[in-house]
Amino acid sequence: MSAPPTAAEALRAAIPVLAAAGIEEAPRDARLLLAHAMGIAPDRLTLHLPDPLAPAAAARLAAALAARAARQPVAQITGRRQFWGRPFQVTRDTLDPRPETETLVAAALEQPFARVLDLGTGTGCILVTLLAERPGATGTGLDLSPAALAVAAANAAALGVADRARFALSDWFAAAEGRHDLIVANPPYIAAAEMAGLAPEVRDWEPHLALTPGGDGLAAYRAIAAGAGAHLAPGGRLLLEIGPTQGAAVAGLLRAAGLVDVTIRTDLDGRDRVLAARAP
Repeated sequence: MSAPPTAAEALRAAIPVLAAAGIEEAPRDARLLLAHAMGIAPDRLTLHLPDPLAPAAAARLAAALAARAARQPVAQITGRRQFWGRPFQVTRDTLDPRPETETLVAAALEQPFARVLDLGTGTGCILVTLLAERPGATGTGLDLSPAALAVAAANAAALGVADRARFALSDWFAAAEGRHDLIVANPPYIAAAEMAGLAPEVRDWEPHLALTPGGDGLAAYRAIAAGAGAHLAPGGRLLLEIGPTQGAAVAGLLRAAGLVDVTIRTDLDGRDRVLAARAP
């Protein structure tokens, strides 16, 4: 009976499987999936490459490779995604937290806040990160999806901020209470006509409710602009993630709603990514 393959041999065999499926980052994804199959942190994998791959781990790797070849996102397969240096639970009911959204978090942390409202909270990655970075703050996460709210609450508990976070089922501001000195949102903003052109990982696996409002992609911004004034404290800030071509349109909506100091922030790739505004 032949010896089981080593982890290194399994990794070498996995990369071409993913590459053949059209996965651009095949070597990176293969390493992440192998670490997941072995039950170790990805940054420990190199140390364990000489180890024999146990049959149970080999079976988990085969299942993970098949799922990835079907273009399921790595974060859904492993159930985890790093965001702002912390691990967040991810499911098919939530958007996969993206590095671009850290642009919004960085902007939020530039000024103090005590009470934050996160609209369309999803995994809770924005709200939970802000509360973890500001131990004196409290916050509310609202979402239309009960399944997403369950994930957000679990992330808040796992990352030690559950006592300062409230989560509620809500269509935008419907369940919001009182005024906040910071409102944040990464709303659905992909136009209906753009959906077909998305990567299969996004189009086929992530919740469409969190991706697109249909139509021109601006419906969420119209709702937020209309309601923000009633829920911001005087001088309170509004920070919205936007698509890279939406800056002018969303800025116009915010100004028309009476918000001031409307500015656009770019992400690390230089694309318009966050719109900031303030209540007068």
